[in-house]
Amino acid sequence: MTDADLEAGRTASAPAPRGSPAEPSAVTTDVASRRTSGALRRTRIVTAVVVGLLIIIAISFHRRLFEWFTGSSAGGSTSATAHVAARAGSGSDVAYYTCSMHPHVHADVPGKCPICSMELTPVTTEAQQGGVIHIEDNRRSMLGIRTTKVVRAPIDLEITANGRVAIDETRLHEITLKIGGYISDLKINATGQTVHKGDTLFTLYSPELYAAEQEYLIARRSGDVMSGTGDSGHGNALLHAAETKLRLWGFGDDQLRAIAATNEPLERVPFKAPASGVVIEKTVVDGAAVMAGARLFRIADLEQIWVEADVYEADLPRITKGMESMIALSYVPGKPRTGKVAFVYPYLDPATRTGRVRIALPNQGLELKPDMFATVTFKIPLGPRLLVPTSAVVYTGPRRLVFLDLGSGALRPQEVTIGARTGDRVEIVSGVQDGDVVVSSGNFLVAAESRVRSASGFWGDTDVKR
Repeated sequence: MTDADLEAGRTASAPAPRGSPAEPSAVTTDVASRRTSGALRRTRIVTAVVVGLLIIIAISFHRRLFEWFTGSSAGGSTSATAHVAARAGSGSDVAYYTCSMHPHVHADVPGKCPICSMELTPVTTEAQQGGVIHIEDNRRSMLGIRTTKVVRAPIDLEITANGRVAIDETRLHEITLKIGGYISDLKINATGQTVHKGDTLFTLYSPELYAAEQEYLIARRSGDVMSGTGDSGHGNALLHAAETKLRLWGFGDDQLRAIAATNEPLERVPFKAPASGVVIEKTVVDGAAVMAGARLFRIADLEQIWVEADVYEADLPRITKGMESMIALSYVPGKPRTGKVAFVYPYLDPATRTGRVRIALPNQGLELKPDMFATVTFKIPLGPRLLVPTSAVVYTGPRRLVFLDLGSGALRPQEVTIGARTGDRVEIVSGVQDGDVVVSSGNFLVAAESRVRSASGFWGDTDVKR
């Protein structure tokens, strides 16, 4: 073996130098894993500390918020409980202990809330049944809570109803024919035209009417002849019969006199308007053939109109004939009209459960048009009543509540019965007396706090025992 071969063997069997990148050692791997696990432990410790601090801050803020709302001090647990018990009234039986921020927590003994660690406050049996809460006077202004006195004052009940302008049915006229014929020389060519009483509407040619005129002239001549012979009775009877037939078919006195004066029958008989008004319906044209009983025109006198208001069933007994009313129309804003109830219809509309009330109004210049919408207001004096602002009443399903100020920061919900409303005030029928003080603003805060403090008796909350 040569010297070169011996040198090559020693080189192959020698260990690799430290730090060589050829292959990591076990010592290096163990050190790296230890460093990684240490960093994870430190991260977990820091995270736990931060979470704990956040929980402590949240509980402290929670407690301070409650103390600010109720005005209680942040003294020790014993002093806070004693303070609440003192406000509930000495000698009152404690029904249970609860957390103000978690009202579903109920406990039989004082302690801390299992959720937020706040001191449990006692709830007396009286407060449990009545929902009494305490908010200090200096806190009320900050919360926007305002109070007002119950007063007795006269009020007028206002009943508002939707109305509609309608044609006065007593001033409506229809033009019909009692005999058939043919229309000629039509004077009324379109609806909406104004006519006056005595104006000629059209002329009519009727063979039957023409024959009746000839009979009338013959009866007149026969009467004259018979009166000369002394037998005037029979001639007068014939004349009267012929004259009556013409009148029944629409002839007037002036037309009869015209026929008698000329001694000639009228081939085309003019028909005149029986009343003044506006043509609201027209069913005939010039040259048309018409039959007996056909309606040719409808004329409405709009110098006086009706306003028909739909009053709800509950308000209808208060409306009487002759009552004053105010009518407002969007067509003429700022110009309300006053009228008196002319008639109360003796039936209801089954679909809307409303009764109709009629009011007659003059219509100078035909300013009001039929079928216009109107708002009708009836004012009914009710005399002195107990009144509170409408904002003082809290609606809880079928119940109506107000919060009575009992003094010393105590507020108690009181069920009331409400009556008539007028503007921003409402009548209290029962539940309060004249001079009582009620909350008129901020009721939603007071109602929420009353629900928190009360048990199942007054508001209907569900008990959850701890």
